[in-house]
Amino acid sequence: MKAAYLLIVLAAAPLFAQVGIKQGSDRILVTIDGKPFTDFFIGSGSSKPYLHPLRAASGTVVTRAYPMEMLEGESHDHVHHRGLWFTHGNVNGIDFWANEPSQSAQGKKGKVVVKKVGELKGGKKSGSLEATFDWLQPDGKPILTEQRKMTFYAHPTLRTIDFDITLTAIEQAKFGDTKEGTFAIRLAPWMEEPTRRSLASPKRTGKMVASDGKQGESQIWGKRAPWVDYYGQTGEETLGVAIMDHPSNPKHPTYWHARSYGLFAANVFGEHDYYNDKSRDGGLTVPAGGTLRFVYRVVIHPGNAEQAGIAGIYQQFSKMKVK
Repeated sequence: MKAAYLLIVLAAAPLFAQVGIKQGSDRILVTIDGKPFTDFFIGSGSSKPYLHPLRAASGTVVTRAYPMEMLEGESHDHVHHRGLWFTHGNVNGIDFWANEPSQSAQGKKGKVVVKKVGELKGGKKSGSLEATFDWLQPDGKPILTEQRKMTFYAHPTLRTIDFDITLTAIEQAKFGDTKEGTFAIRLAPWMEEPTRRSLASPKRTGKMVASDGKQGESQIWGKRAPWVDYYGQTGEETLGVAIMDHPSNPKHPTYWHARSYGLFAANVFGEHDYYNDKSRDGGLTVPAGGTLRFVYRVVIHPGNAEQAGIAGIYQQFSKMKVK
C-alpha cells in the first residue's frame, strides 16, 4: 500500500513543479506551467549564449525571430541581435558584441563559450540555472570568466527573470567606451517604435517609457534611469518588457542604448557616444583577478508600464540583497 502511494506521489510530483529546467543537446529548455517559455542557447554553433525566444504568459513571443528564424515583416539588420544576450563591443580591443562569423569586423572578434553547466533547478514558484563561460580572444585564450545565474519565476500573468552575472578578469580587462553593448534584447517588430523607415507590416506600435517619465528614443537613448519599459500592441493584446538595473551595479543607474528599431539595452560604458564628447571615457578597467558584477531583472508583462505596476516591481527588486 505504501509503495503504491509512493508511486502515485512521484507520478504527480511534476504537476506541482511550475518552472521546469531541462538540459538539451545545444540548449537548456525552460518551461512554466508545462508550456515553453524560452531556450538558453549555449551550443558550439553560437558566438555567445542567448535566450530565444522569450514569451509572455499568454504565449506571445516578444523577441525578434531573426536570424534564428525567418518571419515575414521582420527587418534583417544586425545579425548579432539574438534574443536576449550579454556581451560588449570592446574588451581589450576585442569585439564580443558584433561577433557573428558572417560579420566583417573592423577589429578582432571574440567568442563567448560555455565552460561548465552548473546546477539546474526547477520548482513550484521558481527555477534557476547556473553556467560558467569563457570570453575568448581570437587565438582562443580566455580574457574573462563569466559566472551566470538566471532565476525564472512562475506567475499567472508575468514572466520574470533575474540575472546575476559576475565577470572575473584572467588578465587586466578594459571595457572600452562604446555604445555597442551590453545587456540587451531585440524586440519583436510590432514592439518597435514607429518611424518613417518602419516596414508596413506588422504595424509598429511600440513605446519606451523610463522611470522618470521620459518617453521615446529621443528622450531615453543615452540617458540614465534605473529602469525602462518598452511596450506595444499585437492584435488586441498589449504587452511590455521592462529591464531593471539593480542599485548594486557599476555606475548605477545605467545608461540606455535603446533604439526605435527594437534594440533595448542597458550599457554603462558608452559615454563618449551618449554625450557626443570624445573627451569622455566611460570605460572601466578590471585588474587581473578582479571582478565586475551585474544584477538585472527582466519583466514581461501585459498592459503598459503603469498598468503592470513596473515602478512598484522595481522598488521590490531594488531592495533585494546582493550577497
